[in-house]
Amino acid sequence: MAQRLAPGDAAPEFTLPAVGGGTVSLGDLRGQKVIVYFYPKASTPGCTKEACDFRDSLASLQSSGYAVLGLSPDPVSALEKFTANESLNFPLLSDEDHQVAEAYGAWGEKKNYGRVTEGLIRSTIVVDEDGAVELAQYNVKATGHVARLRDKLGA
Repeated sequence: MAQRLAPGDAAPEFTLPAVGGGTVSLGDLRGQKVIVYFYPKASTPGCTKEACDFRDSLASLQSSGYAVLGLSPDPVSALEKFTANESLNFPLLSDEDHQVAEAYGAWGEKKNYGRVTEGLIRSTIVVDEDGAVELAQYNVKATGHVARLRDKLGA
């Protein structure tokens, strides 16, 4: 199992392809707080609920100084459809080889309907303005996650 991050750890840098073309780098967002959330698969019920909750909470999060990045192992083409279908208003990034998820401790063994598999672990990492982990949450539940996160962050 990948090493999980903890508050105070340096957030691993990354540059990934994004919806709309181009790439997004964590380093480009230095100076602001960033919520990096990992979700297993675009356009599935839980992932759609979570993404729409981030969409609907984005203004509040931004007014509290947070940017939001969603990462999944989906190809950019699937993320583009997901963004369009759900009118998502924040960047979705493609981590097809799951190297970033591994670096963040969001890839590993998990149980799904009683079966043990390896895959993406729904996780949220909040990175502070200096690139350090402020909050690390693993195995989060999609429903209600964003509201609980906002409460914790005061956003």
